[in-house]
Amino acid sequence: MDLEHALQTFLAESRELLEEMESALLAHEEAAEDVRPELVNAIFRAAHTIKGSAGLFGLDGIVGFTHVVESLLDEVRSGRRALDAGLVPLLLSARDHLGALVDTVAAGRDDVPADLRARGESLLALLGTGTADGGGAALVAPPSPETPVPGCWHLSLRFGSDVLRHGMDPMAFIRYLRTLGRIVRVVTVAEALPVAADMDPESCYLGFEIALETAADKAAIESVFEFVLDDCSLRLIPPASRIEEYVSLILALPEEPALLGEILARCGSVTPHEIRRALQAQTLDRQQAPAAAPRLGDILVGRGEVPPRVVEAALAQQRRSRERQSIRVEADKLDRLIDLVGELIIVQAGASQAARQSGDAGLAEAHAALEGLVQAVRDSAMQLRMVKIGATFGRFQRVVHDVSREIGKRIELQVSGEDTELDKTIVEKIADPLTHLVRNAMDHGIESPERRAAAGKPAQGLLRLHARHEAGGVLIEVADDGGGLDRERILAKGRERGLVAAEAELSDSQVFGLIFEAGFSTAEQVTNLSGRGVGMDVVRRNINELRGTVEIASQPGTGTTVRIRLPLTLAIIDGFQVRVGDGVFVLPLELVEECIEHCGDGGRDCVDLRGSVLPLIRLRRFFELPGAAPARQSIVVLRHGEARLGLVVDSLLGEAQTVIKPLSPLFAQVRGISGTSIRGSGEVVLILDVPALVQAASVPTGAASRAH
Repeated sequence: MDLEHALQTFLAESRELLEEMESALLAHEEAAEDVRPELVNAIFRAAHTIKGSAGLFGLDGIVGFTHVVESLLDEVRSGRRALDAGLVPLLLSARDHLGALVDTVAAGRDDVPADLRARGESLLALLGTGTADGGGAALVAPPSPETPVPGCWHLSLRFGSDVLRHGMDPMAFIRYLRTLGRIVRVVTVAEALPVAADMDPESCYLGFEIALETAADKAAIESVFEFVLDDCSLRLIPPASRIEEYVSLILALPEEPALLGEILARCGSVTPHEIRRALQAQTLDRQQAPAAAPRLGDILVGRGEVPPRVVEAALAQQRRSRERQSIRVEADKLDRLIDLVGELIIVQAGASQAARQSGDAGLAEAHAALEGLVQAVRDSAMQLRMVKIGATFGRFQRVVHDVSREIGKRIELQVSGEDTELDKTIVEKIADPLTHLVRNAMDHGIESPERRAAAGKPAQGLLRLHARHEAGGVLIEVADDGGGLDRERILAKGRERGLVAAEAELSDSQVFGLIFEAGFSTAEQVTNLSGRGVGMDVVRRNINELRGTVEIASQPGTGTTVRIRLPLTLAIIDGFQVRVGDGVFVLPLELVEECIEHCGDGGRDCVDLRGSVLPLIRLRRFFELPGAAPARQSIVVLRHGEARLGLVVDSLLGEAQTVIKPLSPLFAQVRGISGTSIRGSGEVVLILDVPALVQAASVPTGAASRAH
């Protein structure tokens, strides 16, 4: 049980590390002229961590392959090899191969498939290991006094005896230290070296005292040794000039919640590793002598890791702050909480209705107060489900990188609105539609460099992903600066296929909406990415299942923008209830603009609303409900995106919290219904699919027969 749990943790962490590795490689490629060591370190750290963890489970295939990748990256870190435009795609391929190996382990296979093994051997041949030593000045200097050199950092370094067994070369770390500045002095400490007869060739016995002249901060210096921090003892003593700088930084920190360790780490006087080590010592002391356990600041000062003046300044800052804590919650527990809140809302509605029917004023008042509390609990619980869309957007950096190379185009991806929050279920399900839209924009939207140059455009195309909150929901845009859609060609294709009547006059949005019809394509040739007339209809269907809409705007020669509007959540909404005949229907309250009285008008499909035409859908006719309409009805005016629609109903029942229940598969194809709910009386009500109703009200001539 414990081993299986540990393996699942390894698989999850490996996938996260591979995502980090990919992001760092892509970010490095974008900043090729401004090499950032932290990105190289992130790539190396991912490979090293996966290798070490895989070794614990005896996954020799992963260990062997990652070792070669790690060796190559070590050459990059030491400056012996450049991480250039030719090496980045190779490392991305290695990252993909590692991902495939991890997936093989996750599938429970003990052997590596032949095709995957052949691919790995081919990559190993391309990766190589490199043998250059890097040259440069000697790393071991003659012994000299260990007093700090003025203006220099002093590093007191003692490698653990097992560092060589763990596959690490101590000299490589000291060589890499030179990338941060000038090593003024190195003293080799060999007191632990035994007599020759007692020496173990696999053990390390050396330590070093190093004076480093650098502008780097403490965290950057420590990061050089981050892969051996658990296999060495490292003390970093700053130059005297840095102490006043640390104190000034602490005093300038904003008065926000922070712990002592956070304050010290934020100003750069200590590193996270030093804090963890001090906290471990503090915990051990508390276990042995709870009453006499030293404070964290005393431990850090005693270890020589931070000057007393800096700790005093941090303590003063801490007194002006208050502590804030946060915890992580498993997704399954959160989903269970939302389910329970939904049931609570249903039961509360029934209790409130019973209280009103009883005529007891005190009981009704108590239930009214309960309703407010339940709504507050609902809002708080729903906030816990909200996640940022940035992680989904981040995936497309790799998609754009790979596809642009495949099709021979230069394309830049710009992302904005990554902090926009959505229900986690929607975020998970929107990834596939977005992937298709991005690929389609790159293949058909953005022109080749030659055509762009002929049109006076930059050779590099631009693709934008943007998200923002809008009218109680979220708007996601996929925009390109390509050639735009050919309106007349799309319209001609629609008439050719019988989607549009020959005499029909369509708006631009209606014409562009034709490309969402199944099998519709105007591509001159089929590519690996698109052109077969499949995919866009699936995009619309998937978005409709999320109770969203998709629309297209395009300008010839300027580009195309696809706008996706989605609700914030799929679980619980504020609803507006209406009645038609014996049935009750629910509308999302944020889409309701107003309600107006409606008298008989001969069954027309539109009305004049303050000088503008408002299309109507009569729910009784739309769902073919029995019974005659009353003499006086109501129109519920809805706004969804740029579209407005009026629903003709028998009566208005008012607002109510609505718990969304999925439709039975038997009714999944019923148009205009997105789900069900339960009223306080126990009556089942239907939740209207507003995007489908809007589409039905504006469906092009010739397609109307297929709409019902």
